[in-house]
Amino acid sequence: MKTIVKRTTLIVRDIEKSRHWYQHVLNMSVYYDKPVVLSGVGMAAGKKGDKTHLVILKCEDPQIGMIGLLQWIDPPMPAPEEIPKSVTYGNPTFVLSSDDVHEVHRRAIELGTHIHAAPHEWSIEGADGSIIDFVGLSVFDPDGYFYELNEERGRRPKA
Repeated sequence: MKTIVKRTTLIVRDIEKSRHWYQHVLNMSVYYDKPVVLSGVGMAAGKKGDKTHLVILKCEDPQIGMIGLLQWIDPPMPAPEEIPKSVTYGNPTFVLSSDDVHEVHRRAIELGTHIHAAPHEWSIEGADGSIIDFVGLSVFDPDGYFYELNEERGRRPKA
């Protein structure tokens, strides 16, 4: 059996604001942009006939690692009062690889992004036992989804 995670779809308050954030900050491009009327079967939210807007954005790979943005249009889905600024049960952590964490940080600041941790150096033991050195950045998107971006700086043997 073969399983591939192709996309994660996020419920968003304002699809245009979110689209702009993902394109500007993470340099993603639009793969799909269409209205979708729900069937009432597959999605564990809403009901049959609900009108939504789905935008799917992609990075480098043409099929995997995509992010979907889904906004309820008719009827609108009520949004929580507060945007999350921490991670807990039920909240995903998205881990991205970047070749320029400092540029992502600059772009995130331009859009008023909540920065949890500015670019910082850190290391972790990899699956092969080597130590991997990174520059990391931790941010929240406009709806409170958490992103950890890492720029690999090198690998070294474990001391």
